[in-house]
Amino acid sequence: MQNLKLPITIDPYKSAQRRLECEGVFQLSEMKRLLDACVSTQEQVEVSFQFDVDELGLVVISGKGSASVGLTCQRCNDEFVHELEIDFQFSPVKNAEGADDLPSYYDAIELDENGEVNLRELVEDELILAIPLIPRHEPEDCNAESDTTWGELPEELDKPNPFDVLKQLK
Repeated sequence: MQNLKLPITIDPYKSAQRRLECEGVFQLSEMKRLLDACVSTQEQVEVSFQFDVDELGLVVISGKGSASVGLTCQRCNDEFVHELEIDFQFSPVKNAEGADDLPSYYDAIELDENGEVNLRELVEDELILAIPLIPRHEPEDCNAESDTTWGELPEELDKPNPFDVLKQLK
């Protein structure tokens, strides 16, 4: 894939009529919200878009993307590289009420005042949603110094029941 810069905004209706397909990159340095959520990032995110009209006559923006970001492990506080993969299907709407009429397999995206969709913000939102809620290494790769056991309880939990004293009083 060539490293072509994608347009920031595009008219989805004209693009869907032409059945436009485009591949390219967005610079991650321009995605401030994503940069705030990550420790480090690579230079760019690779994205592909397809604009089409489905059998219901709805305009559909679908695509995929990937980017490598550095996240802080919540177990050991070390940085690790995580690959973010996104896959999306949107249908543009003029206002929030139009989103209620869409089938459940499409997400709604609102048009701006010029009737266009901001592709860079769309990709940035999807990448932020792809970040794990609690980022962490795999247990075998983590440097956390703890004596926790994963998946099994230790056998030393044979403590006496504190209510046994009440049985004696009865």
